[in-house]
Amino acid sequence: MSWGSELWDQFDNLEKHTQWGIEFVEKYTKFVKERSEIETNYAKQIRNLSKKYQPKKNSREDEESKYSFCRAFLTTLNELNDYAGQHEVIAENLTSQIIAELSRYLQDIKTERKMHFHDGRKAQQHIESSWKQLESCKRRFERDCKEADRAQQYFEKMDADINVTKADVEKARQQAQMRHQMASDSKGDYSSYLQKFNQEQNDHYYTIIPNIFQKLQDMEEKRIERIGVCMKTFADVDRQVLPIVGKCLDGMTKAAESIEPKDDSKQVVESYKSGFEPPGEVEFEDYGQAMKRTASDTSLTNSREGKEKPVSKSKGKLWPFIKNKNKSPNQHKEPLSHRLNDFMASKPKMHCLRSLRRGLSLKLITLNSHVRNLLEGSGPEDFSHLPPEQRRKKLQGKIDDLNKDIQKDMDQRDALTKMKDVYVKNPQMGDPASVDPRLLEIGQNIEKLQLEVQKFEGWLAEVEERMPSKSDTQRRSGIFETQNNTTVSNNCAQDRESPDGSYTEEQNSETQVIKVNTHPVPTSSTPEFDDEFDDEETLPTIGTCKALYPFEGHNEGTISVAEGELLYVIEEDKGDGWTRVRRNGEEEGYVPTSYVEVFLETNAKGAMTYI
Repeated sequence: MSWGSELWDQFDNLEKHTQWGIEFVEKYTKFVKERSEIETNYAKQIRNLSKKYQPKKNSREDEESKYSFCRAFLTTLNELNDYAGQHEVIAENLTSQIIAELSRYLQDIKTERKMHFHDGRKAQQHIESSWKQLESCKRRFERDCKEADRAQQYFEKMDADINVTKADVEKARQQAQMRHQMASDSKGDYSSYLQKFNQEQNDHYYTIIPNIFQKLQDMEEKRIERIGVCMKTFADVDRQVLPIVGKCLDGMTKAAESIEPKDDSKQVVESYKSGFEPPGEVEFEDYGQAMKRTASDTSLTNSREGKEKPVSKSKGKLWPFIKNKNKSPNQHKEPLSHRLNDFMASKPKMHCLRSLRRGLSLKLITLNSHVRNLLEGSGPEDFSHLPPEQRRKKLQGKIDDLNKDIQKDMDQRDALTKMKDVYVKNPQMGDPASVDPRLLEIGQNIEKLQLEVQKFEGWLAEVEERMPSKSDTQRRSGIFETQNNTTVSNNCAQDRESPDGSYTEEQNSETQVIKVNTHPVPTSSTPEFDDEFDDEETLPTIGTCKALYPFEGHNEGTISVAEGELLYVIEEDKGDGWTRVRRNGEEEGYVPTSYVEVFLETNAKGAMTYI
């Protein structure tokens, strides 16, 4: 149906309708613009989320890359970043394909609509002007007719009056004729203009206005068609990125499926395996015979006759129940229960003091060690601060990195050598001598890296030689399995106290792993307990140890040892990584437990071997 034939009289309504159509285009453009902003903000938030959970650039990143679930999560973050990029593509396409196009189209349609309604108003004004002129002609014709009729009546009246002169009659007759002529002319003008108006009116309502309305109709239909195209594009913009979004989601799924729990468990072993052997079995300690013991030949001291100890200035305070070889036969013997009560009353004070001393010493050692590592880097160049297995891995990784650098420099040297050959054959391409400085620098760097490789390979070979084999482990385990677990112990074992307050039993036999000649420890005739708590009193030995690696004790409280050196153990490792040892009966200090092989004596509390 045509607007021109059906809506010829709805000019104002069509004007309102077309204006509403333009406003609808503006509203849809605003809608797409807001959708584009949402996509942009969503993509930005997704990118920020992905960036927030990306691993930091530190040593922990290398550790996390070992595990399949960490790699899968990193892949998911990267795919999510690509996913965010597709939403940015949606926003860009909405802006370029819809918003920009509709903005240009709005300007064009507004101009076109304005032109069509300007032509319509002009035609409307013309027909209205013609109608006014027709009305004017009609009124003039009507007026002339009335004037002619009055002039005719006046002539007839004058002609019938006998008193009027002939001249007046003639004048009235001429006046009437003139009025009739004017009326006749007005009639002709009115008839002519009426015919003209009817033609213009016919053209206006059947040609001009229908043409204008048809253009408006075409314009409106194009507007609706353009809106439909934009709505389809709105959906196609999303559909175009679906394959890539699907690939991103497929990548996330594939990353999740690549997780291998078994491999990650193996990586935990590879990351934290120390290379140490587990300790041997702990012997049974019989406390049932504690109060049946007497100061006889079966006392604690008898089992230690022939066992040698370094000399100390305050031995009486440590061993109140040890049999004194120099004791006078006439000396009065106090009941065992009295001495036990005195010992139990005084010992907790010594326990607190020694615990405080050990804690402060080890904290000072640890603090100094941390400060030194911060000043020097992450640790010694040979990674000697690490357990053997971890040290071996670090050294092997360092060697691999150096070999990669060497290969890279060798490839660069080969390329420069080829370039030099080309320059020699074709001097116009370049000066061969210009390559020599760089070749010399690369050669020196390769030699330096090769020396570094040799140094680290030497350390690696040293570590691999020192790492215990399975046969050694079985041999040591067999030693402890054959130990006599029927040793007699008593509550007096509390006299053997470590600095952190733990106790070890009296030694009844020599260690079966290694024997060291020592001097017997003389004791005072009367054991005393000093309420002042002497900090320098000497602890008894509970075993021996052999240094596996050299250690330089720079920190306060530590002691330097040489590789292969034999020392006395006076305090076990309490879980802090340090063992307290003594050299030559005088010098004492702490050494790293991982640097020594400890052999505790059979009856020492918690006897076990550390490697």
